[in-house]
Amino acid sequence: MSASSNVHNLNIAGMVCPNNVFLAPLAGYTNYPFRRICSDMGAGLTFTEMVSCKGLMYGSEETRKLLLCGEESPKAAQIFGCDPAIMRAACESEALAPFDLVDINMGCPMPKIVKNGEGSALLENFPLAEKVISACVKSGKRISVKFRIGVEEAKPVAAEFARLCEGAGACMITVHGRSREKVYAGQPHFEEIAAAKQAVRIPVIANGGVWNGEDLDRMMARTGADGVMVARAALFRPQVFAELTGAEEIAMLPMFLRQLEETERYLGARFAVVFMRKMAAFYCKGKKGAAEYKRRLFSAGSVEEVRALAREIFSE
Repeated sequence: MSASSNVHNLNIAGMVCPNNVFLAPLAGYTNYPFRRICSDMGAGLTFTEMVSCKGLMYGSEETRKLLLCGEESPKAAQIFGCDPAIMRAACESEALAPFDLVDINMGCPMPKIVKNGEGSALLENFPLAEKVISACVKSGKRISVKFRIGVEEAKPVAAEFARLCEGAGACMITVHGRSREKVYAGQPHFEEIAAAKQAVRIPVIANGGVWNGEDLDRMMARTGADGVMVARAALFRPQVFAELTGAEEIAMLPMFLRQLEETERYLGARFAVVFMRKMAAFYCKGKKGAAEYKRRLFSAGSVEEVRALAREIFSE
């Protein structure tokens, strides 16, 4: 399988990624075993789920689990918050020490995040956003920022916010081509990602609507971005990374069994059952009898039951 001509390695402030097709940070999904699967399938860089800096600094065990990682490199963590001092302290913490890059979430549209002045709320508070980025840069870590094109469709700020990020010291930005009010609906605004790319010299990653090679080529052609970030497509088929990059594809059954085993090993049997039932529901989408498979999956109560069902579902 050959990669698109748009796929190439990418240097981010001295951190060389084997390619420019990245796995997006996905809350509730991009745990360590899933990131390992995506990396082995060809993802050039993977990001943890977004991690609360307050939770990290207050010693939350659940928060620390989100930062499980191994010796693989490069790898990135994503954090969120709006207190510059706490954000810098988190970047300087032992928990983030293994990561080659720390990404700041300034795009999350969820109300519980926004109401605290975090995530995409920072798109409406340029002075604070600049202070947060600058403080994190002072930690000595490579800092990137992921943000949306704006809060409202009618008031895009992508280019202006991109310049702010670069000026505050960010070494890369990722632009999700939708506004906060659209959440994940509709086509991404290619022209706003392009405007951000034209406004800065640092690498720009385009996010939104990349499901296949055709989408990747369209995104790169219309935005001039340096790479793409794949989000929901990876939840249905991590093999999308192999398709996009030319890496060797792992078939669904062996991939699932490995993911189940590693999720149990790193995160425990109870978590593995709940999480992998959810993943299997994604993976069997479009299969004949998917509704019945999902019903049986969500009644499975042990790793052994999930494993047996997976062999039935994915052995075809």
